[in-house]
This record gives sequence, structure tokens and C-alpha cells, in this order.
Amino acid sequence: MLGRKRPLPALALACVLALPTASAARERGADGVFGRRTSSHFELYEDVDIDHWSGRDGTRAFETAVLDVLEDAYDRVGNILDLRPRGRQRVVVYDPGDFDRRFARSFGFRAAGFFDGAIHVRGDVRVDARVARTLHHEYVHCALAASAPPGTLPAWVNEGLAEWFENLAVGKRRLSAGEVAFLGDAAQRGLLGPLGALAGPSFAHQDGATAAVSYVHAYAALDHLARRKGDRGLRDFVRTLLRTRDVEAALRRVYSLDTAALDAQLRAELRV
Repeated sequence: MLGRKRPLPALALACVLALPTASAARERGADGVFGRRTSSHFELYEDVDIDHWSGRDGTRAFETAVLDVLEDAYDRVGNILDLRPRGRQRVVVYDPGDFDRRFARSFGFRAAGFFDGAIHVRGDVRVDARVARTLHHEYVHCALAASAPPGTLPAWVNEGLAEWFENLAVGKRRLSAGEVAFLGDAAQRGLLGPLGALAGPSFAHQDGATAAVSYVHAYAALDHLARRKGDRGLRDFVRTLLRTRDVEAALRRVYSLDTAALDAQLRAELRV
């Protein structure tokens, strides 16, 4: 994973890709069939290569597990950020080989998922920690996009929030010692640029090594903000940013900072 022992980074893109049609409950997929299943807030299509329908390791159990994770993400993001997209959100979970064949050329690195109006995830035959984290990550992009079209928020906020929530999903609320060391090493090698340089719409154009640093840098920035004023401060920051589309105004209002000052505080804290 980009030279680091953590889940593959996921990416929000504003591209248009082929999806299963809404009217088709079952379509051709990697194992011959796209299965369709719904929950309160999601419409799931999956083509993971599972040989049997029922049982603990069957397709039905897999689909239920995916939807349970997504509903958990919906509740967590809703409770912390007060973001709750209307209607059912479309989610497509692909067989790993099929995902790679379809989308590998869309990224400068090996992606685990992306959002383009629907959530796309590189799946597995079970919902392990990697799949669960990716589902949470991409749902954050989905929830943000419901209030601000993709590309209108700085990538460090969009990806930082997605990383923060995917870590929160597994009980992790701050950077690990390994992540701090990783940023320190990146700084020593001149790879840790200013946070403001991550203000573009996405990290899609970055190569693997650069993207790895960008994702952890963005996560560190959001983690720093979350620890300053807690979940309520994070909610107020996101609410202000979505209303004004001005990250500097949102930072000043909630944290009395601008992007440069935030980055300076973060680097001082991490000693990088």
C-alpha cells in the first residue's frame, strides 16, 4: 500500500462512469450477476465472486454486512456533522479484479474506491476492516457532495474528513506514532509541502508516493482541528464551509486560524 501498512487511499472524482441501471435488479458482473439490495438510505449493487447465496459466508450475508456498515456511516456522519443526504445513495461493490480492470487508469495510485455521484468500492468476499474503512471514507464524500458539488471544497478538507471518519470507524481518533514518523520522514525528504498546496479538487493527479503523504497530511490537519474544539467545532467548521465555500472564512470563524497558521501549528505539534 504505497509503501505503508494502512488501507489503500480512496478518492473522490467528478468523472462519469458506467453504473448498473436503477431498473435492473440483476446484471452481468464479474461472477455473472450484479445483485441488488436496498436499506433505508442505500441502494447496493455488488458483483463480488461468492459462489452461494445463503449461509454465513453467502452473498445475502455479504450484502447485509455492507449495508450495515453504510448505515453506521450514515448515522455517525449525521450525528457529528449533521449531514444526512436525502433519498437512497447508490453504492457499487466490485470484484477486485473487475475494479482494477475498469478503473486502474483513472488514478495515479492503486485506489480502494471513489465517489462520482455513486460510491464505488473495490470489494472482497467478506466485509473486513479494509472494506469497512473504504465504505466509510467514500460515504463521507457522498455526504459532503450532497451539500457542495465535488471539487468545490479543498481536497485537504474533503479527504481529511474522509480519512478522519474512516479511522473513527475502527476506534482510532488521532494519528498513530507510525503516521507521525511518516510525516517526519516526508518533511526531511522535502515531500511535505504546505497544506495550502492541497487546495485543489482532488489528489487524482498525484503519484503513489505523493498521494500517500497528501492523505496523511490532510488527515493530520482534520485530526488537529477535531482535538482543538471537539466534534462540535468540527461540525461548525464544516457547516460554515459548506455555506460560504470559503475555507479561510470558516477557519477564522471557528478556530481563529487560517490555513497557513493551521499548518504551522500542526507542524510544531508533530515537530516536522
